[in-house]
Amino acid sequence: MNKFVFAFTITMFIFCGANAQVKGATVGLRLANEAQGAEISLQLPCSTKNRIELDLGLNNLNGNKSGFELSGVYQWVWKLNQVATGLNWYAGLGATVGTYSPDFGIGLVGQIGLEYNFNIPLQISLDWRPTLFNSYYTYYGGNGLSIRYRF
Repeated sequence: MNKFVFAFTITMFIFCGANAQVKGATVGLRLANEAQGAEISLQLPCSTKNRIELDLGLNNLNGNKSGFELSGVYQWVWKLNQVATGLNWYAGLGATVGTYSPDFGIGLVGQIGLEYNFNIPLQISLDWRPTLFNSYYTYYGGNGLSIRYRF
């Protein structure tokens, strides 16, 4: 399992590393109801129209199972500058892997959200991330509020 998580993370960094000159990387917290707490969130731009989001957090499934969860989502981003400068919406697909004390789960996730980039290096977003399939549980849809520092 540790090898899978390591390989997944390295693959994501390599995939976006070729376009590292594109500005817009962010780091911060995603407060999510599926994790029952906070996740460390990292967004790495691949171009001006897509990026990778990686989130790592603790989970507390049904109040009696706990562990960690790592999610990686490839996102497409569309600007809504006609509504407000700095406003974007995004959608993406990805994978999740986690432990559920003592069980292990791996699955597919989707994500859709709305974000606002302030004139200062701050980004706030709201999203919905349904788990489409997970080997531990069948379906879960979670909401998230993210606050990130933008580089």
